[in-house]
Amino acid sequence: MSYLTLFFVFLKIGLFSFGGAYGALALIQEAVLRQGWGDEAMFANIAAISEATPGPIMVNMATYIGSRQGGFWGALLATVGVTLPAFVILLLIVGLLRHILQKAPVQAALQGIQPCLMGVILATGCTMLLSAVMDSKGSGIDYVAVCLFLGLGALSLGWKKLFKKRLPPIALILAAALCGICFY
Repeated sequence: MSYLTLFFVFLKIGLFSFGGAYGALALIQEAVLRQGWGDEAMFANIAAISEATPGPIMVNMATYIGSRQGGFWGALLATVGVTLPAFVILLLIVGLLRHILQKAPVQAALQGIQPCLMGVILATGCTMLLSAVMDSKGSGIDYVAVCLFLGLGALSLGWKKLFKKRLPPIALILAAALCGICFY
């Protein structure tokens, strides 16, 4: 693994990920698997840890994967790579393209990207769910994981029904972590 590979992989992810971190999950997953930096289970763990830690998920994932692959310099290069495109694009938009964003064709293009992005996020979520409920050998269903998933979903829906507001994400993350500790 070279530092340049790490940088350019995450630069590409940062360049082509519309919609933020959830839109980038599929790109990061594909890169991790293709480069041999981990497997599906490891990716699911990285996604969970990145969601639970403070900061943008995509940056957390890049930093963790970079650190795992290349130590401090790997973490730095992956983080710079994933954030550099957004930084440059933001500078261009603010400085040069502010008036172009108001044009109808640009607005139409951005609105057209939204349904595609929802599909990518849904597909990534389904893939992660399937990898989470399969047993470690990949040969059958992990019924404990299915029950935990359904139980946490029921907790979230019940909370919303009872208190008329959503369960705070940190409470759901802590409940999931506690369930993982108890059952695994």
